Amino acid sequence: MKKVILSVFVVGALLATSCKKAKEDAKDVKDAAVEATEKAADATEDAATKVVEETEAVVDKAVEAVKSAIEGVTIPEFKDPKVGEYLQSYSTYAKDYIEAKGDVLKNAELAKKGVELAAKGKEIVSSLDAEATKKFNSVMSAIQSKMAPAK
Repeated sequence: MKKVILSVFVVGALLATSCKKAKEDAKDVKDAAVEATEKAADATEDAATKVVEETEAVVDKAVEAVKSAIEGVTIPEFKDPKVGEYLQSYSTYAKDYIEAKGDVLKNAELAKKGVELAAKGKEIVSSLDAEATKKFNSVMSAIQSKMAPAK
């Protein structure tokens, strides 16, 4: 009987000791997982920040000087984004005009677009201040000078 009781105590002591060790191992694994997750989150945040900064730099460069559809003509930045959009669409029209070699009569769609752009241009100029009007007229002159040889 003593052997049985003694054996039960020894087995119980071994089980209690091994359970404590298992709990400690589980805690260590949990801590390691939390640490790895935090490192991964930090790395992801750093990568996302870098991507955002690079994107902002690209956007800034694009905003500084918008290239028109016509080579050699640069559209400056205006306070009203509609002005830049108009100049971009006008430069696209001018490129199409140059490709058609100035023959607007043969291309009715091109003539219609030219009339629409002229009307819209008058609206835009009326809403600009003196400095913006000067920049706008400068860009329009550059675009139209490229169109002139096509006639």
